Amino acid sequence: MDHALLEARGIVKNYGHVQALRGADFAVSAGEVVALVGDNGAGKTTLVKILSGIERADAGEILFEGRPVAFDSAAEVHALGIETVYQDLALTPDLDAAANLFLGRELVRPGLLGRFGFLDRRAMQARAEESFRDLGQAVQQVTVPVASLSGGQRQSVAVARALAWASKVVFLDEPTAALGVVQAAKVLDLIRRLRDHGVAVVLISHNMPHVFEVADRMEVLRLGRRVARFDPRQVEMADIVSAMTGASVDDQKATS
Repeated sequence: MDHALLEARGIVKNYGHVQALRGADFAVSAGEVVALVGDNGAGKTTLVKILSGIERADAGEILFEGRPVAFDSAAEVHALGIETVYQDLALTPDLDAAANLFLGRELVRPGLLGRFGFLDRRAMQARAEESFRDLGQAVQQVTVPVASLSGGQRQSVAVARALAWASKVVFLDEPTAALGVVQAAKVLDLIRRLRDHGVAVVLISHNMPHVFEVADRMEVLRLGRRVARFDPRQVEMADIVSAMTGASVDDQKATS
């Protein structure tokens, strides 16, 4: 693995008496797709929330571009070019698709009107439609509240928003869960394109065929710790399951 762009060392997170993370490690490099896998309760989503600035670790260290950082807010993380698609999508249901895409980054109209804070809704709608076309998902009504869209279309809005703004790292938590075969294939193609443009992509998914299709590396969490790393070209599904469940893992295929 090249020098890590984003790295977590010994991350600990407790919720009362529940230990969600027990010294978790993780790393991803620029231009790399890393799949973060593990059974339910392994700590994947908690780790992503910490690396996204949503939650703070109780202990441990985060490094970005080789320097220690403390993520105090999601805004700080976004400013570094790190974006996330959460499993719950984190959309504002009363706003339309275009407004959700530009939430917190609204475009203002040129000239004097822009100085007074008038939004350029036409430009945002056009950009949103372009993003959805790139994703291969036609959201016909970008001006209606996302609450009225189908589950697959809401998923497309969340994915398009992250991909539109990620310049360094993008976390995708179950990005194809609500999508059909064609739309899921488009997301996987976008993941490859992001990687080819030097963006680090972290994929959290239970869809192992998708993981094997696009991941350059897999990191396995179990009970709040990283227990193995795999090259997907050198392992089979049984190796992944063994690491996830705590069975023995071939040392030639994985390193903890």
